Amino acid sequence: MRLTLLALLLSTACALPTVTPDAVAQPKGQEKPKEKGKPNRLAKESSPYLLQHAHNPVDWYPWGPEAFERAKKEKKLIFLSIGYSACHWCHVMERESFSRADVAKILNANFVCIKVDREERPDVDDIYMTALNTTGEQGGWPLNMFLTPDGKPIFGATYFPPDDRKIGDDTVPGFKTVLNKVMEFDKDRADLEKQADRVAKATVEALDANSRAIALVPLKRDLVSDGLDAFDIDPEHGGTGSKKRDYKGTKFPRPPVWGFVLTQTKKPGNERLAKLTHNTLAKILEGGIYDHLGGGFHRYSTERTWTVPHFEKMLYDNAQLVELYSEAYALAPRPEYKRVVAETLEFVRREMTAPEKGFYSALDADSNDKEGEFYVWTADEVAKVLGTDADTAIVKAVYGVTAPNFEDKFHILRLPKPLAEIAKELKLTEDALLTKLEPLKKKLFDHRAKRERPFLDTKVITAWNGQMIAGYARAGGVFKEPAYVRAAADAADFLLTKLRDKDGRLYRMYAAAPGGKPAPKGAAFLDDYAYLIHGLLNLHDATGEPKWLDAAKGLTDLAVKHYADPVNGGFYFTAADGEKLFARAKDSYDGVQPSGNSQMARNLLRLGTKTKDEGYRDRGIRTVKAFSFALRTAPTSMPLMLRTLDELLDAAGEPDKPAPKEEPKAKKPRKSEDVVTGKLTLEPAKGGVREFAVALTVEAPWHLYANPAGADTLAESRTEVTVFVGGKKVDAKIEYPKGKEIADKVVGAYAIYEGATTIKGRFPAGDGEIEVRVSINACKDGVCLPSSTLKLK
Repeated sequence: MRLTLLALLLSTACALPTVTPDAVAQPKGQEKPKEKGKPNRLAKESSPYLLQHAHNPVDWYPWGPEAFERAKKEKKLIFLSIGYSACHWCHVMERESFSRADVAKILNANFVCIKVDREERPDVDDIYMTALNTTGEQGGWPLNMFLTPDGKPIFGATYFPPDDRKIGDDTVPGFKTVLNKVMEFDKDRADLEKQADRVAKATVEALDANSRAIALVPLKRDLVSDGLDAFDIDPEHGGTGSKKRDYKGTKFPRPPVWGFVLTQTKKPGNERLAKLTHNTLAKILEGGIYDHLGGGFHRYSTERTWTVPHFEKMLYDNAQLVELYSEAYALAPRPEYKRVVAETLEFVRREMTAPEKGFYSALDADSNDKEGEFYVWTADEVAKVLGTDADTAIVKAVYGVTAPNFEDKFHILRLPKPLAEIAKELKLTEDALLTKLEPLKKKLFDHRAKRERPFLDTKVITAWNGQMIAGYARAGGVFKEPAYVRAAADAADFLLTKLRDKDGRLYRMYAAAPGGKPAPKGAAFLDDYAYLIHGLLNLHDATGEPKWLDAAKGLTDLAVKHYADPVNGGFYFTAADGEKLFARAKDSYDGVQPSGNSQMARNLLRLGTKTKDEGYRDRGIRTVKAFSFALRTAPTSMPLMLRTLDELLDAAGEPDKPAPKEEPKAKKPRKSEDVVTGKLTLEPAKGGVREFAVALTVEAPWHLYANPAGADTLAESRTEVTVFVGGKKVDAKIEYPKGKEIADKVVGAYAIYEGATTIKGRFPAGDGEIEVRVSINACKDGVCLPSSTLKLK
């Protein structure tokens, strides 16, 4: 089928962002033009991200009815591209493809092109990202999707290189090739429409998965304890990850996780958990993800040790981490926690605070079109700026300026060990070392300030400002610092004055179009209400002033009126009277930011306690119940909801589940990969072919379904092997062993693998990393774990 071939083509292109920027370096002669081209429709927008594309030769439309009406009238597919202003790969694709006349010619003649800022329209981003994930693709930005004229998703991917590229013996299709393929497939529009209907249906089902009906899962302490056990914490470098993969790969701080885990460390018997948690907090603030000169946190680490970050600085990360480290200090008053809060809030005051006292959104990762250039150093540059050998020696010792740790030539400053240990090695007290460091840091900071600065996104987003208000207020209360509380109050006054309409409803943001004055814009979403209410409640905690509680109550009542689901409980992401997309999401994932539902549940319980109003408390409990099935089946996806449930049970007087006196017992299996291990064996290439064997071991009493499984109803649950070379799926011939036959009167005879099983196969030899993926579904006695994919390299 032609769509299957295109999906393979797209998945190949989508794999490229996982490699280093050097591997997808911009071809010569395709640099961004120095002079801007003619402005397009985006030139009238206020979004900095859209304005970054305002002089592309692509005939961009902003999201709105005009684009869809044209697509329907001209019977054209829509090309939708979503990103944000601080996104490195968005910049790369803008330079490589959207600035090129030959690419624009194809797009303009055959598609209606829409650009979306995901920070302006998180509802659009969430729905189409979910659609992408339902097709089996990994999400990321830029998110590029092809849609029908009525907005249904057909297929998509993330970054595309502009032209075909040779990698070994394979050709990776470029963006122009993809566009031409889509145009070819569009000759059979009926086929594409059917594909769009399937993806749209799958998207709706995925969005409803966690709250389609209220599950009969009791709100008991074991939900909290089992949920806590489900987090796999890296014992060496901190953070969460997969023990089977040695915790390798990208790490996000995910403050909702550590906010929940931190609350559990104070409970009896959780001493080991406390050690792991504070190790995580220490490793994050010691790593390169923290800006040791200017304060503030970058977005995430690209590897296990928190050394090499993705260099954006997002308001929401810094807001939540300020609150987290303040709460950590309240439990364990370590001086480094206080220092990191003070330095981060100084960064926010200096670089992220608007004249009106609201907070800007983000700082870019790039300068001069190079990621991280503003923040990295060479050893010679450090020595030249500091001037003396003694000063240079101190800085190099403190910040690990020995071997380069970025692109083989630059240094990202980080603490290779705790500052107290470094001070001891230098025969100084920690305070004395900090005193010595201050003027040296200032020299480096002042020198850095002369470099080309990263782009500052000056949108003031209501939701993120609410989080920053919460962080400032919590820090003010913990550290007894009036200036922090005052900053939170000033920002709250600004939002409550400038970002509400005549009915008191919130706007999404405060931004200015080129040459214009900032103004409120866009309907608010659930997270705008949820996060701002959280900030106001923290302000009430810090000050005791009734006006903050009254404001929180008023916004909560509006959120209930316009966003609540009166049937199943919980809240929708968009208002009932908002723009109608092909699906209406009810967010439930506490990722780098908490979901609106988790935050609202906690807000409602806090309001109930503060006001003695059982109505708020009851709605909060109902919201937790609406997601109780997710807490049982996927607890790591909702850490803030776990924290909320724990606080609810504490308030109700339900005792904590006793912690084990001995070493923790083995965790209950949560998914199929927890009861299956795999080992890959590769033979040397012969005649252009490589043979392999995958040895699977299935823990008793679990089994896997064989391939073939026998019964038609089990076809989707069968064990299946696919092979990837250099990130591209290859045509492999797999030899599945015959399974053990089971007779069943209901489903008929079927076959299983149990114990040890070996699957063999062969594939064309090629260059690049070899990865064998094994799709498995482990079952026993009529109970099945969620399916998994083992990735063996």
